[in-house]
Amino acid sequence: MARRKIAIKKIENVSARQVTFSKRRRGLFKKAQELSTLCDAEIALIVFSPAGNLFHFATTSIGQVTERRISYSELKLDLDKSHQPYDNELQVEGEYFKLEKALKEKTHELRYIYIYIYIYISWNRDLIKRYASM
Repeated sequence: MARRKIAIKKIENVSARQVTFSKRRRGLFKKAQELSTLCDAEIALIVFSPAGNLFHFATTSIGQVTERRISYSELKLDLDKSHQPYDNELQVEGEYFKLEKALKEKTHELRYIYIYIYIYISWNRDLIKRYASM
């Protein structure tokens, strides 16, 4: 008998949903066991059925795996905090270079403005002297 592909959407029939849950739960636990065996991975699964029943699977005790997960989270949080000053330094350094570049651009513009004003005033001074001598 050939298997037919079902659409992945919520199964409306409650009894069919429960049967599908039971079959797929067993398949999920079997795949977790295979992954653990093949890759020597520690696995813990916690599943709640549509009826609210709890099912779990663990290669070692669930307590050990969850404890390891919690300590990993705390370690990662500590590492993130230790890198935070470094990240802040990089942000400040990046901002410094942006401001330094903007300052150079404005200084360059200001030089051109200064030269333009100097030439304009010099030219007008000569123009005023010429008109005054007439």
